[in-house]
Amino acid sequence: MTSKPWSVAYPEPPGDGFWGPRTSTIDWCEENYVVSPYVAEAVNTVTNGMFIALAAYSVINAVTQKLETRFILTALGFSLVGIGSWLFHMTLQYEYQLLDELPMIYATCIPTWAVFSYARSKRETVYLGIYIFVGASTLTAVYLYFKDPTIHQAGYAVLTGMVLFRSLYLIVTKIDDPLVRKDMWKTVIIGICTFLSGYGLWMIDIHFCNSLRSARRSVGMPLGFLLELHGWWHILTGLGVYYYLVFLEYLRVCLIGRQKDYVYIWDFGVFPHVNLRKPSVEDSKSEKKNN
Repeated sequence: MTSKPWSVAYPEPPGDGFWGPRTSTIDWCEENYVVSPYVAEAVNTVTNGMFIALAAYSVINAVTQKLETRFILTALGFSLVGIGSWLFHMTLQYEYQLLDELPMIYATCIPTWAVFSYARSKRETVYLGIYIFVGASTLTAVYLYFKDPTIHQAGYAVLTGMVLFRSLYLIVTKIDDPLVRKDMWKTVIIGICTFLSGYGLWMIDIHFCNSLRSARRSVGMPLGFLLELHGWWHILTGLGVYYYLVFLEYLRVCLIGRQKDYVYIWDFGVFPHVNLRKPSVEDSKSEKKNN
């Protein structure tokens, strides 16, 4: 127990809280119900706000910048992941665990279909969509039967890897503009590093849980919250997924020949987004002349 004036001692875990006994197959390193009787894992819950906010921004940007519907659906899918994860960590109930995990697979199926359907016939893209649907359905059935989180994690990793490597192949073989390539590689590298950093913190949270709990209790709240490494996983994953979405948007715009209609913007040098290009003065004069 800490006596520091700038901190609050962690109470002993009270056991079951408002949501009753845990029914999820996973319980994370954050001690349950020590912050609020209504929230099982407070930090792991609140940090999903980053994921939800970035997914919502991606939806809004895709709509306002008139990007294809696939990107709206993908962003909506990842927003559902954030909402599901919020509910899962708040309640530790199995149904919300599924709402966290399964949408990760379904949302990733859309960019999987998108990058592998490029330059294929309409018939081939339909068949590809059917194959992906059957694969995702089979993975869901297997996971629901065995209830082993490793199955879900492996399936998600395979899908994400397929999208990533196919996208990198398209950069190398289809993108000729060196400036466009530079933006794409920068986005990919930042996204991968962000995602892997979050993954590394998550692994530390799993394998050194007892040491982390002791450290948290030694410093008390709120500084102990900074040592909730699964919460950092949520924040960094949200950023990584955002980079992933923006990269796919820009890649698609270039692949379908609409690069001249869009501009790739880096806010503060690190926060990218795809915007419709504003008409230049010359374009406006030309349009008036033609009318």
